[in-house]
Amino acid sequence: MKTLRRVLVPLAMFPLKNIAYSQKRDSIPLKVRAFIADKFPQSRDLNIEFSQTAPFQFSSKLDGKDLPDNKMKSFQQLKAGANIYFVKKKNWLLSTSLNYRYTAFNTEEPLIPDTDKKNDFHYHSEAVNFSYFSKLFNKTAIYTATASVDGSDQHFERIRGIVTASIVLKATPKTKMVVGLAGFIDPSSQVPLLPIFTYENKFNNGWVLDILLPKKLLIRKDIFANGRISLGTEMDNTSFYTYRNNRTYEFRQLEINSGAIYEHNLGSHFIGTLKTGIRAVPRARVFDKQESFKDYIFEASYQPSFYFNVGVSYNPFGKPRVK
Repeated sequence: MKTLRRVLVPLAMFPLKNIAYSQKRDSIPLKVRAFIADKFPQSRDLNIEFSQTAPFQFSSKLDGKDLPDNKMKSFQQLKAGANIYFVKKKNWLLSTSLNYRYTAFNTEEPLIPDTDKKNDFHYHSEAVNFSYFSKLFNKTAIYTATASVDGSDQHFERIRGIVTASIVLKATPKTKMVVGLAGFIDPSSQVPLLPIFTYENKFNNGWVLDILLPKKLLIRKDIFANGRISLGTEMDNTSFYTYRNNRTYEFRQLEINSGAIYEHNLGSHFIGTLKTGIRAVPRARVFDKQESFKDYIFEASYQPSFYFNVGVSYNPFGKPRVK
Protein backbone atom coordinates (compact mmCIF):
# COMPACT_ATOMS: atom_id res chain seq x y z
CA MET A 1 0.00 0.00 0.00
CA LYS A 2 1.25 3.42 -0.92
CA THR A 3 1.18 5.00 2.53
CA LEU A 4 2.94 2.09 4.22
CA ARG A 5 6.42 3.53 4.06
CA ARG A 6 5.32 6.98 5.21
CA VAL A 7 3.74 5.44 8.30
CA LEU A 8 6.73 3.31 9.22
CA VAL A 9 9.66 5.60 8.43
CA PRO A 10 9.00 7.92 11.42
CA LEU A 11 8.59 4.89 13.69
CA ALA A 12 11.72 3.22 12.31
CA MET A 13 13.73 6.28 13.32
CA PHE A 14 13.30 5.42 16.98
CA PRO A 15 15.96 3.49 18.94
CA LEU A 16 14.41 0.08 19.43
CA LYS A 17 17.65 -1.48 20.58
CA ASN A 18 18.32 1.38 23.03
CA ILE A 19 14.80 2.18 24.27
CA ALA A 20 15.57 0.82 27.75
CA TYR A 21 18.10 3.58 28.18
CA SER A 22 15.76 6.24 26.82
CA GLN A 23 13.16 5.40 29.48
CA LYS A 24 15.72 6.22 32.15
CA ARG A 25 16.50 9.64 30.74
CA ASP A 26 14.34 12.70 30.19
CA SER A 27 15.83 13.62 26.82
CA ILE A 28 14.35 10.95 24.54
CA PRO A 29 15.63 12.56 21.32
CA LEU A 30 19.19 11.87 22.52
CA LYS A 31 18.49 8.20 21.93
CA VAL A 32 16.94 8.97 18.57
CA ARG A 33 20.33 10.33 17.59
CA ALA A 34 22.03 7.31 19.15
CA PHE A 35 19.92 5.01 17.02
CA ILE A 36 20.77 6.96 13.89
CA ALA A 37 24.42 6.48 14.83
CA ASP A 38 24.07 2.70 14.78
CA LYS A 39 26.35 0.80 12.41
CA PHE A 40 23.27 -0.26 10.40
CA PRO A 41 20.58 2.38 11.07
CA GLN A 42 17.03 1.59 9.94
CA SER A 43 16.46 5.11 8.62
CA ARG A 44 19.23 6.24 6.27
CA ASP A 45 20.12 9.93 5.94
CA LEU A 46 20.81 9.63 2.21
CA ASN A 47 20.05 6.51 0.19
CA ILE A 48 20.09 5.44 -3.47
CA GLU A 49 19.20 2.00 -4.81
CA PHE A 50 18.52 0.15 -8.05
CA SER A 51 16.14 -2.81 -8.48
CA GLN A 52 15.43 -5.20 -11.32
CA THR A 53 13.20 -8.23 -11.73
CA ALA A 54 13.51 -11.20 -14.06
CA PRO A 55 10.87 -11.50 -16.83
CA PHE A 56 7.50 -12.82 -15.67
CA GLN A 57 4.03 -13.59 -17.00
CA PHE A 58 0.92 -11.73 -15.89
CA SER A 59 -2.80 -11.59 -16.57
CA SER A 60 -4.92 -8.45 -16.47
CA LYS A 61 -8.40 -6.96 -16.76
CA LEU A 62 -9.58 -3.66 -18.19
CA ASP A 63 -13.00 -2.38 -17.11
CA GLY A 64 -13.75 -5.86 -15.77
CA LYS A 65 -12.95 -7.63 -19.06
CA ASP A 66 -10.07 -10.09 -19.39
CA LEU A 67 -7.14 -9.06 -21.55
CA PRO A 68 -4.82 -11.55 -23.28
CA ASP A 69 -2.03 -12.94 -21.10
CA ASN A 70 1.07 -10.80 -21.27
CA LYS A 71 4.74 -10.87 -20.30
CA MET A 72 6.83 -8.32 -18.44
CA LYS A 73 10.11 -8.42 -20.36
CA SER A 74 11.95 -6.01 -18.07
CA PHE A 75 11.16 -4.02 -14.93
CA GLN A 76 13.66 -1.61 -13.34
CA GLN A 77 13.51 1.02 -10.63
CA LEU A 78 15.87 3.68 -9.38
CA LYS A 79 15.11 5.16 -5.96
CA ALA A 80 16.69 8.01 -4.03
CA GLY A 81 15.72 9.31 -0.61
CA ALA A 82 16.82 11.67 2.15
CA ASN A 83 15.83 12.10 5.79
CA ILE A 84 16.79 15.50 7.16
CA TYR A 85 16.38 16.66 10.77
CA PHE A 86 15.53 20.32 11.18
CA VAL A 87 15.02 20.72 14.94
CA LYS A 88 15.80 18.37 17.82
CA LYS A 89 14.49 19.35 21.23
CA LYS A 90 14.06 17.57 24.55
CA ASN A 91 10.53 16.34 23.83
CA TRP A 92 10.04 16.83 20.11
CA LEU A 93 11.67 16.40 16.74
CA LEU A 94 10.99 18.04 13.36
CA SER A 95 12.24 16.36 10.18
CA THR A 96 11.56 15.98 6.49
CA SER A 97 11.58 12.99 4.12
CA LEU A 98 12.31 13.47 0.42
CA ASN A 99 11.88 10.62 -2.06
CA TYR A 100 12.24 10.13 -5.80
CA ARG A 101 11.51 6.99 -7.84
CA TYR A 102 12.03 6.28 -11.53
CA THR A 103 10.17 3.23 -12.86
CA ALA A 104 10.73 1.74 -16.31
CA PHE A 105 9.22 -1.41 -17.77
CA ASN A 106 8.79 -3.12 -21.11
CA THR A 107 5.97 -5.57 -21.89
CA GLU A 108 5.58 -8.07 -24.70
CA GLU A 109 2.23 -6.52 -25.63
CA PRO A 110 0.91 -3.09 -24.59
CA LEU A 111 -0.11 -3.08 -20.93
CA ILE A 112 -3.37 -1.40 -21.95
CA PRO A 113 -4.56 -1.43 -25.58
CA ASP A 114 -3.46 1.59 -27.63
CA THR A 115 -0.53 2.35 -25.29
CA ASP A 116 3.21 1.84 -25.65
CA LYS A 117 5.03 -1.36 -24.78
CA LYS A 118 7.86 0.64 -23.23
CA ASN A 119 6.97 2.90 -20.32
CA ASP A 120 8.90 5.10 -17.91
CA PHE A 121 7.53 7.17 -15.06
CA HIS A 122 8.83 9.66 -12.53
CA TYR A 123 7.39 9.87 -9.03
CA HIS A 124 8.36 12.06 -6.08
CA SER A 125 7.08 12.70 -2.56
CA GLU A 126 7.96 15.24 0.12
CA ALA A 127 6.90 15.04 3.76
CA VAL A 128 7.30 17.03 6.96
CA ASN A 129 7.29 14.92 10.13
CA PHE A 130 6.66 16.15 13.67
CA SER A 131 7.34 13.75 16.56
CA TYR A 132 6.50 14.32 20.22
CA PHE A 133 7.77 12.20 23.12
CA SER A 134 6.05 11.86 26.49
CA LYS A 135 4.99 9.37 29.16
CA LEU A 136 1.79 7.32 29.18
CA PHE A 137 1.09 4.88 32.03
CA ASN A 138 4.72 5.47 33.05
CA LYS A 139 5.98 4.23 29.68
CA THR A 140 7.52 6.06 26.76
CA ALA A 141 4.92 7.25 24.23
CA ILE A 142 5.68 8.55 20.75
CA TYR A 143 3.25 10.66 18.73
CA THR A 144 3.84 11.70 15.12
CA ALA A 145 2.07 13.84 12.56
CA THR A 146 3.07 13.85 8.90
CA ALA A 147 1.96 16.12 6.06
CA SER A 148 3.07 15.13 2.57
CA VAL A 149 2.67 15.92 -1.11
CA ASP A 150 3.51 13.79 -4.12
CA GLY A 151 3.36 13.92 -7.89
CA SER A 152 5.02 13.23 -11.21
CA ASP A 153 7.45 15.11 -13.43
CA GLN A 154 4.42 17.03 -14.75
CA HIS A 155 2.32 17.98 -11.71
CA PHE A 156 1.94 17.83 -7.96
CA GLU A 157 -1.00 15.51 -7.39
CA ARG A 158 -2.00 14.66 -3.80
CA ILE A 159 -1.80 16.13 -0.32
CA ARG A 160 -1.98 13.61 2.50
CA GLY A 161 -1.84 13.47 6.27
CA ILE A 162 -0.87 10.69 8.69
CA VAL A 163 -1.00 10.62 12.49
CA THR A 164 0.43 7.86 14.68
CA ALA A 165 0.56 7.04 18.36
CA SER A 166 2.75 4.29 19.84
CA ILE A 167 3.86 3.16 23.26
CA VAL A 168 6.88 1.15 24.42
CA LEU A 169 5.50 -1.90 26.22
CA LYS A 170 8.79 -3.64 26.95
CA ALA A 171 12.40 -2.55 26.89
CA THR A 172 15.07 -4.91 28.21
CA PRO A 173 18.57 -5.64 26.86
CA LYS A 174 17.13 -8.75 25.16
CA THR A 175 13.60 -7.79 24.13
CA LYS A 176 11.96 -4.59 22.89
CA MET A 177 8.26 -4.22 22.03
CA VAL A 178 6.25 -1.25 20.72
CA VAL A 179 2.58 -1.11 19.70
CA GLY A 180 0.73 1.70 18.00
CA LEU A 181 -1.95 2.88 15.64
CA ALA A 182 -1.78 4.96 12.46
CA GLY A 183 -4.60 6.99 10.95
CA PHE A 184 -4.74 8.30 7.37
CA ILE A 185 -6.13 11.56 6.07
CA ASP A 186 -6.31 10.39 2.48
CA PRO A 187 -9.45 9.50 0.44
CA SER A 188 -7.43 7.07 -1.72
CA SER A 189 -6.11 5.08 1.25
CA GLN A 190 -7.01 1.40 1.25
CA VAL A 191 -7.62 1.44 5.03
CA PRO A 192 -8.43 4.36 7.38
CA LEU A 193 -6.55 2.88 10.35
CA LEU A 194 -3.54 0.58 10.55
CA PRO A 195 -2.11 -1.13 13.65
CA ILE A 196 1.64 -0.97 14.16
CA PHE A 197 3.66 -3.60 15.98
CA THR A 198 7.43 -3.52 16.52
CA TYR A 199 9.33 -6.33 18.18
CA GLU A 200 12.99 -7.19 18.59
CA ASN A 201 14.40 -10.21 20.39
CA LYS A 202 18.04 -11.22 20.71
CA PHE A 203 18.82 -14.93 20.84
CA ASN A 204 21.81 -16.44 22.59
CA ASN A 205 23.33 -17.63 19.29
CA GLY A 206 23.70 -14.08 17.95
CA TRP A 207 20.61 -14.02 15.75
CA VAL A 208 18.08 -11.23 16.22
CA LEU A 209 14.37 -11.38 15.37
CA ASP A 210 13.41 -8.00 13.89
CA ILE A 211 9.70 -7.33 13.26
CA LEU A 212 8.10 -4.09 12.14
CA LEU A 213 4.55 -4.94 11.09
CA PRO A 214 3.24 -4.61 8.51
CA LYS A 215 6.55 -3.54 6.93
CA LYS A 216 8.95 -6.43 7.57
CA LEU A 217 9.70 -9.68 9.35
CA LEU A 218 13.41 -10.54 9.43
CA ILE A 219 15.92 -12.58 11.34
CA ARG A 220 19.42 -11.12 11.17
CA LYS A 221 22.95 -11.60 12.40
CA ASP A 222 26.19 -9.65 12.31
CA ILE A 223 28.88 -11.44 10.32
CA PHE A 224 32.54 -10.64 9.72
CA ALA A 225 33.71 -7.36 11.21
CA ASN A 226 31.47 -5.03 9.21
CA GLY A 227 28.69 -7.11 7.73
CA ARG A 228 25.15 -8.19 8.53
CA ILE A 229 22.90 -10.76 6.89
CA SER A 230 19.11 -10.80 7.14
CA LEU A 231 16.63 -13.44 6.05
CA GLY A 232 12.89 -12.94 5.75
CA THR A 233 10.27 -10.75 4.10
CA GLU A 234 9.87 -7.03 3.47
CA MET A 235 6.97 -5.10 1.94
CA ASP A 236 7.43 -2.28 -0.54
CA ASN A 237 5.31 -0.48 -3.11
CA THR A 238 5.41 1.05 -6.55
CA SER A 239 3.19 3.95 -7.49
CA PHE A 240 3.17 6.64 -10.14
CA TYR A 241 0.78 8.90 -12.02
CA THR A 242 -0.14 8.60 -15.68
CA TYR A 243 -2.18 10.87 -17.93
CA ARG A 244 -4.64 9.84 -20.63
CA ASN A 245 -7.57 11.62 -22.34
CA ASN A 246 -7.10 14.69 -20.13
CA ARG A 247 -7.55 12.59 -16.99
CA THR A 248 -5.08 11.67 -14.23
CA TYR A 249 -4.71 8.05 -13.20
CA GLU A 250 -2.66 6.43 -10.48
CA PHE A 251 -0.88 3.10 -10.76
CA ARG A 252 -0.30 1.34 -7.44
CA GLN A 253 1.03 -2.09 -6.52
CA LEU A 254 2.10 -3.75 -3.28
CA GLU A 255 5.27 -5.86 -3.38
CA ILE A 256 6.33 -8.65 -1.01
CA ASN A 257 10.06 -9.32 -1.25
CA SER A 258 11.26 -12.55 0.38
CA GLY A 259 14.87 -13.64 0.48
CA ALA A 260 18.23 -12.46 1.78
CA ILE A 261 19.74 -9.06 2.54
CA TYR A 262 23.43 -8.38 3.03
CA GLU A 263 24.66 -5.04 4.40
CA HIS A 264 28.27 -3.98 4.68
CA ASN A 265 29.67 -0.95 6.47
CA LEU A 266 32.07 0.49 3.89
CA GLY A 267 33.61 3.10 6.13
CA SER A 268 33.44 6.90 5.96
CA HIS A 269 29.74 6.61 6.92
CA PHE A 270 28.79 4.63 3.78
CA ILE A 271 26.78 1.38 3.83
CA GLY A 272 26.37 -0.94 0.85
CA THR A 273 23.31 -3.18 0.57
CA LEU A 274 22.47 -6.17 -1.62
CA LYS A 275 19.01 -7.78 -1.64
CA THR A 276 17.83 -10.76 -3.64
CA GLY A 277 15.03 -13.32 -3.62
CA ILE A 278 11.47 -13.70 -4.87
CA ARG A 279 9.05 -10.83 -5.40
CA ALA A 280 5.30 -11.43 -5.20
CA VAL A 281 2.72 -8.79 -6.12
CA PRO A 282 -0.75 -9.54 -4.71
CA ARG A 283 -2.35 -6.96 -6.98
CA ALA A 284 -1.55 -4.03 -9.24
CA ARG A 285 -4.23 -1.52 -10.12
CA VAL A 286 -4.83 1.66 -12.09
CA PHE A 287 -7.60 3.98 -10.89
CA ASP A 288 -8.80 7.49 -11.50
CA LYS A 289 -7.10 9.95 -9.17
CA GLN A 290 -10.51 11.21 -8.04
CA GLU A 291 -11.57 7.69 -7.05
CA SER A 292 -10.19 5.18 -4.55
CA PHE A 293 -8.02 2.09 -4.93
CA LYS A 294 -11.07 -0.17 -4.89
CA ASP A 295 -12.69 1.73 -7.80
CA TYR A 296 -10.12 0.62 -10.36
CA ILE A 297 -10.30 0.47 -14.14
CA PHE A 298 -7.32 -1.86 -14.66
CA GLU A 299 -6.02 -4.75 -12.54
CA ALA A 300 -3.08 -7.11 -13.10
CA SER A 301 -2.05 -10.35 -11.41
CA TYR A 302 1.67 -11.20 -11.59
CA GLN A 303 3.48 -14.48 -11.33
CA PRO A 304 6.25 -14.43 -8.68
CA SER A 305 9.62 -13.36 -10.08
CA PHE A 306 13.28 -13.26 -9.09
CA TYR A 307 14.57 -9.81 -8.12
CA PHE A 308 17.77 -8.16 -6.98
CA ASN A 309 18.45 -4.78 -5.45
CA VAL A 310 21.75 -2.99 -4.89
CA GLY A 311 22.10 0.24 -2.96
CA VAL A 312 24.40 2.56 -1.07
CA SER A 313 23.59 4.98 1.73
CA TYR A 314 25.46 7.77 3.45
CA ASN A 315 24.91 8.30 7.16
CA PRO A 316 27.09 11.07 8.64
CA PHE A 317 26.09 10.01 12.17
CA GLY A 318 26.98 6.36 11.51
CA LYS A 319 29.51 4.34 13.47
CA PRO A 320 32.96 4.05 11.88
CA ARG A 321 34.06 0.88 10.15
CA VAL A 322 35.72 -1.71 12.36
CA LYS A 323 39.30 -2.37 11.25
